[in-house]
Amino acid sequence: MGGDRARAAKLVADVIGLSEAQAATEYAEVLRDFAERHWQTEQLFEERYDEIEDMLELHATPISLARKRLIGAYFCHEYTYAAAALMNPSIVPHPDQSGMNDGAVRFVMSLRAVGEGHISSIVFREGIAKPDGSFDLWPQSHFATSMLPDDSAAACRNGECAVTVHRHANSTLTNSVIFPITEKQAGGLEDLRLVRFDHGDGDYEWIGTYTAYSGSSIRSELLRTRDFRRIVLEPIAGRAARNKGMALFPQKIDGQYCMVGRQDGKNLYLLRSNSLEHWDDEGVLLMEPEFPWEFVQIGNCGSPILTDEGWLLLTHGVGAMRRYAVGCALLDRDDPSKVIARSVKPILTATDGDRFGYVPNVVYTCGALLIEEQLLVPYGISDSAVGFATQSISELLALMQEIP
Repeated sequence: MGGDRARAAKLVADVIGLSEAQAATEYAEVLRDFAERHWQTEQLFEERYDEIEDMLELHATPISLARKRLIGAYFCHEYTYAAAALMNPSIVPHPDQSGMNDGAVRFVMSLRAVGEGHISSIVFREGIAKPDGSFDLWPQSHFATSMLPDDSAAACRNGECAVTVHRHANSTLTNSVIFPITEKQAGGLEDLRLVRFDHGDGDYEWIGTYTAYSGSSIRSELLRTRDFRRIVLEPIAGRAARNKGMALFPQKIDGQYCMVGRQDGKNLYLLRSNSLEHWDDEGVLLMEPEFPWEFVQIGNCGSPILTDEGWLLLTHGVGAMRRYAVGCALLDRDDPSKVIARSVKPILTATDGDRFGYVPNVVYTCGALLIEEQLLVPYGISDSAVGFATQSISELLALMQEIP
């Protein structure tokens, strides 16, 4: 830390040592190259300078505004958050459904974006889906803003602390990014599975489960929000949290929270807990690989969706040549530990051009959206792009085989 501080102090001293004319020329070049590439560029430079000023205790040093902005620019750099990969979308109804009619649903879609250094972040897109299977995505600008940590004290439990981030007041959700913040997240935030959770009496909370990767270890964490403006990121405690791919049911069942997760690296389990934040249950075995397209392992593809026939669970299977495919299963409405039916063959596979990408031969989703009787499924294509599939619930049920 001392070396970083000394290096920063030397860099600031070098900029202060420039003549006014030199500083003005250098800053003009920075603006020429970057002002149009970013949003509120000069304000960002000022904010970064303020951080450096506090760190190096420069408050008493007379520095012009332009030179402060130039110093701030030396402590900034561009980062393309999705330069390497874009994948594994999840989708939920938007908190704001005003103006929707004819069965249309405004939605929020999350995606895993991978940038330089293979660091994963969470990004969002908004849009409107209709019962006929059509949808529209809202326009996305060429720049994005990072969600910022709140200054308020973090809530801590058993030595583990939650962090709260907020969206920039002038930024849309579509143009916002959640980057890793804590040491446990330093390697990335992976595969968010969002669900609109019903606490009862119309009290909804948007909750996501994701994998926090430190660079050497993993754990499951929760994302919680009421409006996607202020978001809490908190660790999940308990033995079940050591695994990836946990997906929360959208409501309590028999007074308990329930999740589907893979606890042994191969099979799917049903987990129960009295607390959203603590999952000690090792779970009961729900499904094992049964068909060739899933012999290597199976997992969930997002939170179960309640239908008249039962809980619809999208699954993924890994087969020969590590080929990922999407399938589905139907769980009993009252007792989701009972599997009523499951797909013998995958309902979605990588074919033709979809087989090529950052990780080839993969289709994968972290959640789907039910609009009346039509299911909208965004899915990652070989970790390089996102596609959309639609199918009716009746058609999906016809693809499944009853379990005796």
